[in-house]
Amino acid sequence: MDLNSLKPAKVVDARSMACPGPLLEAKKGIASVKVGEILEIQSGDQGSREDLPAWCSKTGHEYLGFLEKDGYDAHYLIRKK
Repeated sequence: MDLNSLKPAKVVDARSMACPGPLLEAKKGIASVKVGEILEIQSGDQGSREDLPAWCSKTGHEYLGFLEKDGYDAHYLIRKK
């Protein structure tokens, strides 16, 4: 899947937050998109590269991956339930 071509339903800016901020923002953000829609979490915290996929696996959402941007990562999730 080409992450560059994704159109997220919502973008959450958590670039200035340290762990566990981006994960908490993902939890809030996923509730605001419909099942099947994509949520983008912008994070400057390297720990999100492990935290977000683990959280998706635990909660039943799908982690699509991340793109390295200018000083942050853009993580992509699909709400599954």
